[in-house]
Amino acid sequence: MKTPSDAGGLFAPNAVAVVGATEREGSIGRAIVENLADFDGTVVPVNPKRESVLGYDCYPDLGAAPDVDLAVVVVPPSIAVDAVRDAGEAGVTNVVVITAGFSETGGEGAERERELAAVAEEYGLNLVGPNSLGVLSTPTGLNATFGPSNALPGNLSFMSQSGAFITAVLDWANDQGIGFKDVVSLGNKAVLDETDFMRQWRDDPDTNVVLGYLEGIEDGREFVDTARDVTQDTPAVVVKSGRTEAGAQAASSHTGTIAGSEAAYEAGFEQAGVVRAENVQELFDFARALDGLPMPDSENVAVVTNAGGPGVMATDAVGDSRLSMASFEEETLDALLDSMPEEANVYNPVDVIGDADLDRFETAIDAVLADDNVGCAVVVSAPTAIIDYEELAGVVADLQNEHGKPVVTCLMGGERTEKAADVLGEAGIPNYFDPARAVSSLDALAVQRAVEAREYEAPREFDVDRERAREILTDAADRGSTRLGVEAMDLLDAYGIPTPEGEVVDDPADARWVANDIEGDVVMKIVSPDILHKSDIGGVKVGVPDEEVADAYEDLVTRAKNYQPDATILGVQVQEMVDTDAGTETILGTNRDPQFGPLLLFGLGGIFVEILEDTSVRVAPVSEREAGEMIDELDSAPLLRGARGRDPADEDAIVESVQRLSQLVTDFPAILELDVNPLLATGDGVQALDVRLTIDPDEL
Repeated sequence: MKTPSDAGGLFAPNAVAVVGATEREGSIGRAIVENLADFDGTVVPVNPKRESVLGYDCYPDLGAAPDVDLAVVVVPPSIAVDAVRDAGEAGVTNVVVITAGFSETGGEGAERERELAAVAEEYGLNLVGPNSLGVLSTPTGLNATFGPSNALPGNLSFMSQSGAFITAVLDWANDQGIGFKDVVSLGNKAVLDETDFMRQWRDDPDTNVVLGYLEGIEDGREFVDTARDVTQDTPAVVVKSGRTEAGAQAASSHTGTIAGSEAAYEAGFEQAGVVRAENVQELFDFARALDGLPMPDSENVAVVTNAGGPGVMATDAVGDSRLSMASFEEETLDALLDSMPEEANVYNPVDVIGDADLDRFETAIDAVLADDNVGCAVVVSAPTAIIDYEELAGVVADLQNEHGKPVVTCLMGGERTEKAADVLGEAGIPNYFDPARAVSSLDALAVQRAVEAREYEAPREFDVDRERAREILTDAADRGSTRLGVEAMDLLDAYGIPTPEGEVVDDPADARWVANDIEGDVVMKIVSPDILHKSDIGGVKVGVPDEEVADAYEDLVTRAKNYQPDATILGVQVQEMVDTDAGTETILGTNRDPQFGPLLLFGLGGIFVEILEDTSVRVAPVSEREAGEMIDELDSAPLLRGARGRDPADEDAIVESVQRLSQLVTDFPAILELDVNPLLATGDGVQALDVRLTIDPDEL
């Protein structure tokens, strides 16, 4: 993918050509020319049938036109590709294809879109669309869209896969006084996609927050890597709608079932440092907070209110977030006790009670913001005849500026809040009717604070036997198998994931020899790629003494053939018997997502994986820190750490196994799904007791 250029690029052209410009009422070609009326640069209509359009000189083609650095194409789909080729021939580097009728319409349109992408590649074009609403940028007055509204100036840059969504957002944002720097309608993303614009705005000093409405991501891993770099300095907030078909389909493994497409996006956004908004309201709540407020020093919140009920609502919202209610220092409590009436509550949340005047509010807010234990604050007020909201807004703005800590307000009411909201807005402070929204905005700040504090590290490269792993997978593909079971335990060995001593054999005598080399009784399992649930058919025997191994072998094979006569029987696994009560059964797995590639899953295993689904997911490859966070996120993490007298598991061994599996599935795209269940975690390390996987032979 090409990245848009700053100088003379999509958002800052000197001259814009509208290919397909016309004066016909109701046409897109006319709407775009009209929307360019306030553009600082030159507007160049292109239409071989006209000499002028709306007072501008019109040219028959781009070759005859003056130099332009952005061409907006609105001609019919049958000639749109030719128009883009003409742009390339004329030396135009930036093209926006408004025209629809491409991949969104079916096979013929998809072929047309491939031609469009090929032309863009041939001429090195930065191409937006097709099927795009257009682009706009407020610093130069550029509005190369056919939307009904322009944007107010601001420092938010916004990309959307839905053009209709942009028109609605701009109309709403104008009413709310929310401004933008750049806006782009991604359309079908034939060339430029969301990752390209993340890169563009990373280097833009006038973009304070990147916003996105996305229905899908073209290359999840590239997006994660790029966004991770961007969000270290520039916050990004995204609404993601829709689910991929792959995520909706039932998968054949536990991992595939749990780590579906939605989990991939959750994990990808978290690893990228992108703040996920659930809806449009949150998108702009978070955007306003991230754009206008200082970053908190901690996640400890103080609540100051004149109304007990809304104060409790704010406190409940804090409990539902990553934030914590601050514990005040003694000096703060003393100051509040000295200045507040006896009926007031000086502990967090601070209730200055309903008869509070401006001075009492100011004293309380000043006191809590001066407290070193307080990182941010919420001011909640119900309307009274005593308090003037506009004056209170001025006090809040001054105190935030004085203390340098983020404050959000919940001045509840209707029309009487409007002037106060304007005062607060000038100071970058958002006001909300709902205390929960106020707290959520501070939560977004806390998320961004944590993102900026991260130190990213490269995934560790272990010394593994890659050729042995390839041989195991190739042998399976050669015999026509796409599903592997315990016969693939050597695959884990090749990548250093510990397994019990054992071997797969295809003869009763060999089974006896293997058992003789293993201390104690053994576990025996039928080995067949066609029989996934071995226990259900009696295909597993536990605690088999040496003298019974040969008979057990024959019994297992007979049961398997009776259950499924056409099943391929590779033999029987003879394995060291492991005391599962000596540790905690976990699951370690992977599932390949169409957008993000391999996903890693870790959680409580054994019989509980389907019942509790206490798991965490990451996009591979993962670093040591990310692997450790997968344990931290589990509700059942205390079980691994010795809760209720249990022996703590060796977390370092778990973290290493996660990283080793991450390397395996990154090295071999042929592995579509893989479950290690259970991965037994003890104080002495881990052992993979069972494995099954699905492969795509064409990827080997």
